[in-house]
Amino acid sequence: MHPFKPSNDPPAADADAASRSSRGLARDLGPDRTAARARLRSLARARRRYGRLFLALPLLLVVLADVRVRGDRLLDLSAKHAASYLGAMVESAALWGLLLFAASARRGASRWIAALLFVTLATLSLGGQLYFHRQYATYLNLDATLFGTSLSASLFGQLRADGENFLRSVLPPLLLAIALVWLGRRIVRPGRTAWARAARLAAPAGVAAAFVLPCSYRAVQASTPDVIYFHAIGGLIKELVGVQTTAQVRPGLRTPPALPPLTPRPGPRRNVLFILTESVRADATCSAPAAAGAAPSGCPGTPRIDAAAPGRLPLTQMRSNASTTAIGLAVLWSGLQPIATREELHTAPLVFDYADAAGFDGAYWTSHHMMFANSRLYVQDLPVSHQCGATELDPLADIDLGADDRKLSAHVRSELPSLREPFLAVAHFGNTHVPYLVDPEDAPFQPALESKAPDDNEAYRNFYRNAVYRQDAAIAELIDFVRRSPVGERTVIVFTSDHGEAFREHGQLGHTGSILDEEIRVPGWIDAPPGTLTAAEESALRAARDELVFHTDVTPTLLDLMGLWEEPALAGYRAAMVGRSLLRPSPGPAALALTNCTGIWGCAFKNWGMMRGNMKLESRAWDTAWHCYDVLADPREQHDLGPAACGDLPRLADAIYGGPAGSVDVPAHLRDLAAAPRRD
Repeated sequence: MHPFKPSNDPPAADADAASRSSRGLARDLGPDRTAARARLRSLARARRRYGRLFLALPLLLVVLADVRVRGDRLLDLSAKHAASYLGAMVESAALWGLLLFAASARRGASRWIAALLFVTLATLSLGGQLYFHRQYATYLNLDATLFGTSLSASLFGQLRADGENFLRSVLPPLLLAIALVWLGRRIVRPGRTAWARAARLAAPAGVAAAFVLPCSYRAVQASTPDVIYFHAIGGLIKELVGVQTTAQVRPGLRTPPALPPLTPRPGPRRNVLFILTESVRADATCSAPAAAGAAPSGCPGTPRIDAAAPGRLPLTQMRSNASTTAIGLAVLWSGLQPIATREELHTAPLVFDYADAAGFDGAYWTSHHMMFANSRLYVQDLPVSHQCGATELDPLADIDLGADDRKLSAHVRSELPSLREPFLAVAHFGNTHVPYLVDPEDAPFQPALESKAPDDNEAYRNFYRNAVYRQDAAIAELIDFVRRSPVGERTVIVFTSDHGEAFREHGQLGHTGSILDEEIRVPGWIDAPPGTLTAAEESALRAARDELVFHTDVTPTLLDLMGLWEEPALAGYRAAMVGRSLLRPSPGPAALALTNCTGIWGCAFKNWGMMRGNMKLESRAWDTAWHCYDVLADPREQHDLGPAACGDLPRLADAIYGGPAGSVDVPAHLRDLAAAPRRD
């Protein structure tokens, strides 16, 4: 006999009660007592027969919902993955069957506890997954929860940002779950057998098991959505219980002010296409065009971009102000320093907002995965007519790599002609993020290995260079398309990377670990067709070729390209920007903050410093004293000149951060954030 199925042989007490009820009804019915008894017996048999089937109804509803959402992908499951899915169905059937059986009891406090668990878990697991899939074309899984913020930041940030749609997703499962409990108490009505008692006791064990049992949850997701959800939440609980971390600050929902209508100054009519890539360091590509007639080896990393934009004006000493994507985007699009408060970083207008207020059409296309660390919240309300993320390009996109950059290039080429002029469009490529997307058939840098072992460092770096080489084709194809299109002669292209990538130059791999040049020196250039720049603008841009310029200069430059830099209504916003327009003569170097520990992204590895011109002050988590480098005289940053060589930068940095990273638990500019509860 199944532990949570109703008994075929009710105990004597129940039988006597049923007999007395039957006799009483029969007396009331008089001559129809025989028929009444027959109907009662028939009803009892129906309850026993259909009660078993009723307990399988939750599983059926879960599978039907899954089929409706991604039926085409379920049909394509391989035999191995189909077996995995069947295993998940067994787990789902056991969990919901046990809980519904316990909730259907005729009496006792435990039935209300079981009912509460059944309704709550069904609502969150099925409703939550339906909501999540609608946002990202994939189910919430363990990777997503661990890449996200703390539980409260992720959950409540999502609810505040999109509460109405979330309620629309969870309300049907909530009502269905309540209805199932109500019907269960009329159809199942478990008796008092030992098997029934054992089934009720097994229900909480089933819930606990659902949080720890393994399942298929990554790209294929060969499991039912509820099982994937429980596995994800179980993993997050273990992470929160077992690991102490301060890296829980992530992007939230932006709330910029309404801007007044802006009027671009008279001048050349121009559109702006901002091409942004990921993790591409300056020496992996060519900011300056190869000499005319030079062999392709003149720009081995990105030869096709080099050929597609031969007249570009390079910015050979461009640097980011951080080596984290979220921080980089905030700086590039707002013009603020990374040490701005969390509130400032979430309320400052972005270049999209300025463009919209000036009547520009807008677009943001990216191959990045929007469920990575709350990315969707930060960009979901951009005032643009065209927008896409990784899962719009590929529903199975990897959370790190995103969708294939070639798909992004094709998507941009298909939509760009529909933009109304003038426009500001951003195409954000991502396949150069670790683990790097490489074409094995077209990988010129050898030997190349995916191994991160220290002995394989150069081969691993070649693997990265091959990813940059592959991306080069997708970006070059877009540039070629723009230059051949009717809008090409009026479109200025701006190019940079969000940050660089380290390959153990100072002992670290990847990014976010430092503000040393391997992580923050990036390519930069502007390609402006004849007539799109004034003579003075072109002269200033050529003069900036070998000057130290930063991502804090990008927003002022974009605003200037749109004719808005001198707009009187923006005086207050300009005052908060420390950068300068590269279309104007340089006023001289400013002291700029560099850090990966900010109000928009927390740091797992403390690191911060400052730069003024070619002098850099720097520290990492283990440094109790500042290091000072001259990045022009010592581009590999091997010779620490001592803090005094950086002039007043140590004093300024002490005021901002409280001291070098190794001597400070929480940097001074984040202490208010650390002390106050987050509301996003």
